[in-house]
Amino acid sequence: MRLAALAVLLFPVLAAQAVAGGDVEPARETATLPATDARVQGADLGVIPGLFTAQAVVDSSHLAMALADISVQDTATNPTSVAQAEADLVRRVQNPVAALISLPFQWNAYFDVGRGEQTLTVLNIQPVIPFKLSDDFNLITRTIVPVIDRPGYLTSDTFGIGDSTVTAFLAPRKKSKILWGIGPTLLLPTATDDKLGPRRWGLGPSAVLGAREGQWVFGCLVSNVWSIGDSSDGPDVNLMSVQPFVNYNLPDSWYLTTSPVITANWEADPENRWIVPVGGGLGKLFIMNGQPVNFKFEAYLNVQNPERGPEWAIRAQLTFLFPT
Repeated sequence: MRLAALAVLLFPVLAAQAVAGGDVEPARETATLPATDARVQGADLGVIPGLFTAQAVVDSSHLAMALADISVQDTATNPTSVAQAEADLVRRVQNPVAALISLPFQWNAYFDVGRGEQTLTVLNIQPVIPFKLSDDFNLITRTIVPVIDRPGYLTSDTFGIGDSTVTAFLAPRKKSKILWGIGPTLLLPTATDDKLGPRRWGLGPSAVLGAREGQWVFGCLVSNVWSIGDSSDGPDVNLMSVQPFVNYNLPDSWYLTTSPVITANWEADPENRWIVPVGGGLGKLFIMNGQPVNFKFEAYLNVQNPERGPEWAIRAQLTFLFPT
């Protein structure tokens, strides 16, 4: 409930910022990015240090397929184009490098965590804003701010903001079946409590490569982040995230999706290093009073898991889209 209330309060502010887009000209071609939570640690839960850093670094849940420019206003003047406009927007929102301003709210619940087998929840607020750099390239920026509700084991719960990330992808503007982007990811020490993140600065590369073929959109996003600065500021971070994504588009703007976030915490012992989820879900795009909204729900079982890590998780995401 606290996370839901916070999302309602923050949405108008973030939406206004996303639409404004700053002084740089917003890109008008194709660009959306991948997602993630921030890192939570604490002996009472036994959560591995890399779990939520990975969530703040990766998320290809927006990856889109079609690169065609679609204006929602066109659907109002030409009702027969509504279905096609929705289908094209579905593909754009699945594209990691589509020039589409969006404001996703991604809610994650992790089950059977720690000694008490408790549930930990994270709300990722992750505005995506593309900018036109030249006639050939866009810069696609995503900021991910995780709001974490961490249950205590024989202690009080901890609620607050985790470490945030900012990622910037350089991506071509030219329309193609091949989708790619490359750029840096910056980890920011924004955690309000040391139980909600390492509070370390971090930096590393991110790259995405994908393709679209018929109704399919598929590819993979890879990143690795290392902590920088004085190690006395907090625990070291060395985290790799790999997120394969596959989307199959159905009639009436429905789609099947899978985008598991596979993480390797290189600071952990080998037996506690990996989280490997398997699963997927279903999504649909709606246009309500001219406002495109994308919703999807997914469930994942962790077939490889660190000691006291989450056994399974669910993810629900509501994304407000602002085609330019």
